[in-house]
Amino acid sequence: MSALLSGTGITRSFGATPALRGVDVAVGPGEIVAVTGPSGCGKSTLLHCLAGILRADAGQVVYRDQDIGLWSEAARSRLRRTDFGVLFQFGQLVPELTAAENVALPLLLAGSGRRAARQAALGWLDRLGVAELADKRPGTMSGGQQQRCATARALVTEPRVLFADEPTGALDVLTGEQVLAEIVRVVREHGTSVVLVTHEAQVAAYADREIALRDGTLDPSGLGLGARS
Repeated sequence: MSALLSGTGITRSFGATPALRGVDVAVGPGEIVAVTGPSGCGKSTLLHCLAGILRADAGQVVYRDQDIGLWSEAARSRLRRTDFGVLFQFGQLVPELTAAENVALPLLLAGSGRRAARQAALGWLDRLGVAELADKRPGTMSGGQQQRCATARALVTEPRVLFADEPTGALDVLTGEQVLAEIVRVVREHGTSVVLVTHEAQVAAYADREIALRDGTLDPSGLGLGARS
């Protein structure tokens, strides 16, 4: 399988503190890859570099045969409105907007009409099992409901790659597993590739493959949070 997205020799520091020390990773079309390891090992930094949120200090991030590290910040931002979707641990919904308005927001920013954007938003809320929340604001929702809405927002543009940074970290175990199962079901249906950052073995188990980091490098043991044959 040829890589849809790859990073080669990715290095990134924050001041004098190195976060990544030459990491290689590749993600195939429709593949779910879990990036695991202890807190502070560089997982989120790797995700941010692959998504173009951060620019690597050295190395390459290649998406569909193009080195996005050479692109401007504006071009990388456009990529996250079209081909990339990003899902964070706490959802980061806009509190003043309803669920449908939150989900429609990426489409509106990309130039879609309001009616079309709302219809698409309602469809994705339905896919994630929260259609009844369309006109509710985040403050009236549970954590699991908010994360389902945030997932719908990340997927409404039908991205080729979803970047999920600890997507169940703020949820209880049962709710987290339910939300993650729904995420996996939806991305499988659409053939979306996923880069999933987690420190939880039960979350990593949903992935096709696991990449373990330790101290900013690939863990030489390759076992991560739990070896799978």
